Amino acid sequence: MKSFRYLPALFLGASLLASTGFAYGKTVRAFILAGQSNMEGKAQNSLLDFQASDAKTAEHYVHLRDGDKWIVRDDVFIKFLGRKGELTTGFGSNGCTGIELEFGHAMGEHFDDPVVLIKTAWGGHSLSHNFRPPSAGDPGDGKPFGESYKNMMMEFTDMKENYKKHFRELRGADFEIEGLVWFQGFNDKFGNSPGQYEDNMKHFINDVRNELGKPNLPFVICGIGTHGSAAASGSNKTVLDAQMAMNNIDKVKAFPTGELVDKAAEDLFPTWEQNQEEWKKTGSDRPYHYFGSGIWYGRIGATAAKNMIELLADKNKSKSVVHKKRTFHNASGTSNFEGTLMSYNPETEIVSIRKSNGRMSKFKIELLSKEDQDYVKASQ
Repeated sequence: MKSFRYLPALFLGASLLASTGFAYGKTVRAFILAGQSNMEGKAQNSLLDFQASDAKTAEHYVHLRDGDKWIVRDDVFIKFLGRKGELTTGFGSNGCTGIELEFGHAMGEHFDDPVVLIKTAWGGHSLSHNFRPPSAGDPGDGKPFGESYKNMMMEFTDMKENYKKHFRELRGADFEIEGLVWFQGFNDKFGNSPGQYEDNMKHFINDVRNELGKPNLPFVICGIGTHGSAAASGSNKTVLDAQMAMNNIDKVKAFPTGELVDKAAEDLFPTWEQNQEEWKKTGSDRPYHYFGSGIWYGRIGATAAKNMIELLADKNKSKSVVHKKRTFHNASGTSNFEGTLMSYNPETEIVSIRKSNGRMSKFKIELLSKEDQDYVKASQ
């Protein structure tokens, strides 16, 4: 959500702030999103575009839209391997979107500071081998192991060292890793991997925390849910139980994703070949990819965000004061707009106000009327 796109005309002068550096806060709030193909994201953008404009499903996306267009957030940035930019649709697999859309949107709403998502996901990669953490040791089967874990940490290090180069808007801000979201499990359903998953996951959490020097780094685990609304069974249940067992570790929240299933997609899939036109409006992939459902991926992303925010609560880095909507006036009294005060930085004199349509405006306090300036200052 580019502030210079969305500011009302009376505040256009504030867009000059964009040329001097980042005006939202002093610390970049970073999150690692790691896993395999479902963390990549398999909901086709064409499906999201249709559902966002269809009366039957539009409610699932309205908060992510600005009229008939997808919102592009200027306070949430994402890097997914070779791609990077401001958060919107399309940061999943080629032509697709994943849980990052809802998760990033929620983090952007939660923090006054800018947010960066570091997405490290590769289809078909297991925890038993590809993501195997160092302390888990050699799996003993002669197969290569640990490469995805190393690549994940390399992606994080690159962002930590070069975030100002990747996103010039972040110049002048510090950097802080806030948490990790894990969405994986399918490729650990086979062979001896299910029975090893719990130990491997514990090693993974401990190794990441140790390597980052964050012993209490929050972890959110999106438990395998490819069984949908049915009860988990067989190796799905073994992996899911192992993931749920991580709730016994401090600062970890794991939740089952099957309960969030898109029932319309689940019900239609068995006959999708006989109903291809209807399927194009409902899903876009197989059950192991959560039917390529934008609704299901969205629910998972939103739930992951809810759990992450709960883990972050005691860090006191979210907005702690709730303000009511009011009418703000410009200094000359010739124009006004409805909005909610989100924050004010006395050092930079920057006000952050969320307008009624959900867009964020950030500008110098001097552009407000004297009454509104007093209100802003008294609210701190």
